[in-house]
Amino acid sequence: MSSPAIQAENLGKRYTLRGLAPPTLFGGLKNLVQRKQKETFWAIRNATFSIPKGCTVGVVGPNGAGKSSTLGLAAGTISPTEGTIRAEGRISSLLELGAGFHPDLTGRENIFLNAALLDIPREDIRKRFDAILDFSGLHDFIDQPVKNYSSGMYVRLGFAVATEVDPDILLVDEVLAVGDIAFQLKCLDRIRQFQKRGKTLMFVSHALQTVEEFCDEAFLIHKGKLVNRGDPGDVILDMIRNHSGEGGGIYAQEFGTRELEFTDVKLLDENHQDNATFRNGKSLTVEIHYTAHKPIEKPVFGYSLKTANGMYLYGTNTQLANTDVEDIPAGEGVFRFSMDPLLLREGNYFLSISSHSWDHATQFHRREDWYPFAVRNTDDAPGMVTLPTSFGV
Repeated sequence: MSSPAIQAENLGKRYTLRGLAPPTLFGGLKNLVQRKQKETFWAIRNATFSIPKGCTVGVVGPNGAGKSSTLGLAAGTISPTEGTIRAEGRISSLLELGAGFHPDLTGRENIFLNAALLDIPREDIRKRFDAILDFSGLHDFIDQPVKNYSSGMYVRLGFAVATEVDPDILLVDEVLAVGDIAFQLKCLDRIRQFQKRGKTLMFVSHALQTVEEFCDEAFLIHKGKLVNRGDPGDVILDMIRNHSGEGGGIYAQEFGTRELEFTDVKLLDENHQDNATFRNGKSLTVEIHYTAHKPIEKPVFGYSLKTANGMYLYGTNTQLANTDVEDIPAGEGVFRFSMDPLLLREGNYFLSISSHSWDHATQFHRREDWYPFAVRNTDDAPGMVTLPTSFGV
């Protein structure tokens, strides 16, 4: 069995924060006399993992969880406080904007500087220079100092260099989110090429759908701990449901007058079981338990769906569907709607539910991106949705 591309044992990184008094004369004297106590925190601790060669791993988790520190440790730009991490093969990394670039040098000069830091012979980079320039699209700016570059131009140049030097291991932080859509697609295509060539990739991303689509495995880091790893869809669902704060969803919001208030909501599968994972082509029923604190005339119930990346997929309500809801008295009640068959395909999604007055003047209760759920395919067809199709001659 070949050795792993990246191997970490009990990996930890501790940072020291020194609390200081204000920078006044008295504050300076106080700092010298008291030598204020240092505060420390662990960005990551007790992390043990192995990444096989040729594997693509997405690192997910809330802001400040320790994702970037983990990537920096793998790249060797950060030294561990405890434990070990080893990588086999040439590493190329794109961890932050401008890393490895000198602001006063031109883009052209920085290409050679960056290659030198990666121990790439100057003659080799000369041969690859045109390919780097073509991929970056910076022909008109390559002889300008990079301090004049926009963040998107930094990413273009950095990603072009990082991938064109043909590394064995590519490490990429969230910087790809800075580029425009066309360049992001270009980068994702380059990542696909790397995967086909058996390269090892590890990247941090908040683009959960991208992690699910491109990665063989996902790591979930939360409060400096590697709390889950495995199938990207399962790990992402765990993060959304259990490690994203109140409401379950990353972007969850709640508002309304609560004259009609949601008290309990169940997502039921085709067996009428409360579930978080549903099968494409089967059914998903949403059962809304509510309390009306006064009689409500012709309330409107609705829902909407988004991908894990926040892309709006669909939304409707009883008014749009020409399905009038009768006046409801004060007290408790239940309202249901079903997606049958469920046409969504493999992925993680957010469900929003709402109720408002017929004239739209009053929002009774809305829970936005409040209910995460997963869909698993029952066949091998690709795509985001199932379109009922008839074949024939």
